[in-house]
Amino acid sequence: MEVRLLGTGDAIGTPKVGCSCAQCRKGLETNRERLRTSLLVTVGGCCILVDSGPDLRRQLLSSGSPVIDALVWTHGHYDHFMGYGEFYRVQDPPPVHASPEVLDYCGQVFSFLDFVRHPHAPFEPFEIGGATLTLVPVNHPPGPAYGLRIEADGAVLAYTADTRADIPSRSLDLLADADLLLIDAIAPAGYHISKHMTYDEALAIASSLRPKTFRCVHLAHLVPWDLPFIGQDGETFVLGDHVDVPPRPSSHPPHL
Repeated sequence: MEVRLLGTGDAIGTPKVGCSCAQCRKGLETNRERLRTSLLVTVGGCCILVDSGPDLRRQLLSSGSPVIDALVWTHGHYDHFMGYGEFYRVQDPPPVHASPEVLDYCGQVFSFLDFVRHPHAPFEPFEIGGATLTLVPVNHPPGPAYGLRIEADGAVLAYTADTRADIPSRSLDLLADADLLLIDAIAPAGYHISKHMTYDEALAIASSLRPKTFRCVHLAHLVPWDLPFIGQDGETFVLGDHVDVPPRPSSHPPHL
């Protein structure tokens, strides 16, 4: 299982438009960015996209323009689903997997696209290609939001998505002991963020979950670039029994 961080930023991204803080200045000076958080998970020849934010076009181009076989929406916030329209005239819009309420909400926005919808209940595993996925409820008020547990090739990826630190205990059990944990850490220690975790809270939860390794994602421009365990756009992890496969031609011809 290969996991690529397509983006590691929050809804605003870094550099923030019009901002002159130290992190934004450094980003501009060194040509570094944090695009909106999204993941590309490849299992064998199957490409699974986790969230489709507004930077999706650039993210797919920087990843070699993969054909997306399936998409998972974690929740119905702009920075996690609005890029779905980028598939128009590029490939057949991929089937979407999500909770029923997330599918209903996001599907209304993209009612002009004909795509297959797969609703899933939390805690009930489902299959995509050679991977087993489970929606894991987290705490991101006021609406429903879900992390993910993805099992493939003898490895486990755990992802908290957007959440506060008070994650339900049953969800924490599913996020524990992963090969790779990706965890929301929107702001440095000392800030109070009502819907997200700060960096110190993320480190504490990561310690309790005992992953082999972890990265903080969904980072605001407030977060310094060089803190330990900070995810970087384009960072790629190979988990479990990985077998290289040759590139495959597009199986989804674009709409004309």
